[in-house]
Amino acid sequence: MQGLTKSSKLSAIVVILLLGLAGAAHGRRRLIPSYDEPCQKMTAYYHDILYTGDNLENATSAAATQPTALSKSNWSNGTDFGMLVVFDDPVTAEQALTSEPVARAQGFYFYDKKDGYNVWMAFSLVFNSTAYRGTLNLMGADLMYESTRDISVVGGTGDFFMARGVATLRTEAVEGTVYFRLKMDIKLYECYV
Repeated sequence: MQGLTKSSKLSAIVVILLLGLAGAAHGRRRLIPSYDEPCQKMTAYYHDILYTGDNLENATSAAATQPTALSKSNWSNGTDFGMLVVFDDPVTAEQALTSEPVARAQGFYFYDKKDGYNVWMAFSLVFNSTAYRGTLNLMGADLMYESTRDISVVGGTGDFFMARGVATLRTEAVEGTVYFRLKMDIKLYECYV
């Protein structure tokens, strides 16, 4: 560092220290990209119970807005176009709602098709168990009339640090407009270890 001024030397030292701290900030994890086969797979069941006004004890989601006027003006049966629903839903490893939760799905969905039922959703799977700790962040269009549909896994924290992949959704149970269960087959293609 000969020929550098004191401020230039100090700046160089600060940059080197910051680069070193940046490496330590994510625990020196390394990316395991896997484009052909997932680096991690899991199956979980998402249970949603919409608040109806008389199920306060069991409800895990509630409409935050009402459907727009457009949802009722063009269709005799109406749709929920524009309705926003927020949720804090249990996620289980088994199909039964009463089975032990492995995570919570926390986020929102809104109805975005004026002539039918489709939603766009964004949520975090919040894990706090002996098996996993951290979050997986998912988002995308849920084309409800398709037998299977994919949404993106766009990131994560903890055991799922910066994970990316895809979650394939399949509706397994529907009870009117109050309850539904989705099977989520999650495949991660970018994992840090």
